[in-house]
Amino acid sequence: MNIEKKDILNRLKRAEGQLRGIQKMIDDEQECIDIVTQLTAVRSSINRTMGLVISQQITKALQDPNLDLIQQEEKLQQALDLIVKK
Repeated sequence: MNIEKKDILNRLKRAEGQLRGIQKMIDDEQECIDIVTQLTAVRSSINRTMGLVISQQITKALQDPNLDLIQQEEKLQQALDLIVKK
C-alpha cells in the first residue's frame, strides 16, 4: 500500500472514531457547544482528506506520460470541478 493511500485511510478511520465519540456525546446528553466543537473538527479533517485526494488526482494527471494533452486537461478539469463543488 502506498503512503498516500495509507495516510488517507488512517485519516478516515480517525474521523470515523471521532464520529462514534460524537454519537456517544449525544447519547450522554453533553453540552451542545462540545458536540459542535467535535463536529467542526470532523468537518475540518474530512476537508483536509478531500484536499489530499484531489491533489493526488492532479499529480497523477500531470505525471502520467500515457495521457495526451487533451486527457490531461480533462483529468485536471475533473479535479478542479471537485474543488469547486467543495
